[in-house]
Amino acid sequence: MVERGELDRCGQALREGQEVSSRNPSLPAVGTPAPDFTLSSTTGSDVTLSSLRGKNVLLAFFPSAFTSVCTQEMCSLTEDYGRFRDANTEILPISVDSVPTLREFKAKERLTVELLSDFKREVSRRYGTLNEERFLSKRAYVLIGPEGLVRWTYEEETPGTRRQNEELLAQVMETHQRSA
Repeated sequence: MVERGELDRCGQALREGQEVSSRNPSLPAVGTPAPDFTLSSTTGSDVTLSSLRGKNVLLAFFPSAFTSVCTQEMCSLTEDYGRFRDANTEILPISVDSVPTLREFKAKERLTVELLSDFKREVSRRYGTLNEERFLSKRAYVLIGPEGLVRWTYEEETPGTRRQNEELLAQVMETHQRSA
């Protein structure tokens, strides 16, 4: 139980008596440093978040390769990849699938975006996106500014839904205007 005036992990005021579940942590708070990580990619190399400083980075956590909504989302990100690059934004889709599974998925769907494997679930857990009961990542987005601070987050509450690229690009542009 929460005492009067306590804040949750994202700095939101909690109501007195509200319970906070440690099994369902929140996404990182806007304005805080993004937790650094290194994950294996479908290109065979490791990707370290901090190596992308100076660019916006959109982390796109997705539950599982080869599912209908995840396939639609990754194909859509591939189609608009150039628009994100033009906005100085790297897209990093992250799944708990293994690298071989993600490589097969990428080849089958002809994806150009690099997919990252969080097979040990450490990054999903650190970012608060891991569904511990299903052992999958929830669909969530974390936009990180060029200085490494979290600028926007969104977690899908309804399975089978996703943000459209127009909304994601609008968040990138809004973040750019606020930091300029």
